[in-house]
Amino acid sequence: MHLDLDMGKYAVFVWGAYGASVIAIGALILMSLRANATRRKQLEGLQAAAEDKRR
Repeated sequence: MHLDLDMGKYAVFVWGAYGASVIAIGALILMSLRANATRRKQLEGLQAAAEDKRR
């Protein structure tokens, strides 16, 4: 298998685009995980409050 990574004068732009994409996708994953954790804590609080009202 031959992997040709020589992109000539466009290498800076291509690798820059790859790098920007990796950073953007990584940031989106982190933001989603943090939002999920926040929502989970909110849900637990609401469920606890609802349980307290039932008693």
